[in-house]
Amino acid sequence: MGEKRTRKMMEEFEDLRLDIGRHQRIYSGLVRAVVLDWAGTAVDFGCIGPTDVFRKAFAAFDVAVDTEEIREFMGLKKIDHVRAMTRMVPVMARWRQVHGRNPDEQDVQAIYAKTETLMLECIADHAEPIPGMLDLVAALRARGVRIGSSTGYTRPMLDLLMAAAGQHGYKPDTAVCSTDVPAGRPYPWMCYANAIALEAYPLSAMIKIGDTVADIEEGLNAGMWTIGLTMSGNELGLTRARAESLDATELNTRLEVIADRFRKAGAHYTARGVWEVLPLIEVIDARLSRGERPI
Repeated sequence: MGEKRTRKMMEEFEDLRLDIGRHQRIYSGLVRAVVLDWAGTAVDFGCIGPTDVFRKAFAAFDVAVDTEEIREFMGLKKIDHVRAMTRMVPVMARWRQVHGRNPDEQDVQAIYAKTETLMLECIADHAEPIPGMLDLVAALRARGVRIGSSTGYTRPMLDLLMAAAGQHGYKPDTAVCSTDVPAGRPYPWMCYANAIALEAYPLSAMIKIGDTVADIEEGLNAGMWTIGLTMSGNELGLTRARAESLDATELNTRLEVIADRFRKAGAHYTARGVWEVLPLIEVIDARLSRGERPI
């Protein structure tokens, strides 16, 4: 009886799936909106600002953390980022050496409070648009594409960053932060909030662009196309000057490793930075016109 019931349920599910497919509307228009990350994607080449802050925040409690440990969780809501770092075995060991015990939730809250203070003090210093960002914005606006944004920053952090970025000429149509929604990345809520604010539909007509695996997962979970940026952001983690000073072979090798990581996470496309994004949007336009979807 169990096998027969299971088989019947599977047959009913298949009939329902086919029925949904027959009645589903296929979008065949152009890209309607993009959702860009902030640090490492739109501003702050190399995602330098947040990295320095996390290092200083842990140092305030006499615990050293290295760049790789910080960057592993970049893109998450900031308190989730702190929480994830305190659960890393090497960080826990260093914390025990100093404090005689593993870090707990009270410690997470204390580190996060320090992180927020430091971030608010320096975030405006890392608001310069990444090369090509303003050109991309102009091209998108000319095509009628709306521009949204999402971030692991809190609302007070984002407000300061937006004001400073605005002085440099970068003003997206909307900006959603992790504290505006029930949960940050990889959950899709910030992308959904952007879609509502931008009045963009369907989700398959939108693209999530970011420089971390968390960005890609956020976009995929929202049902959007995704583009991962390899050179300007967190994964390479170098200032523009340092990145451009690398030997071409070494740079290409490192960027291909990052691109492969993004592709394994499900990214539809990768690019070095926003300066290479517009041709990919045109490719996605063509795929949409054929009725293709990101899922």
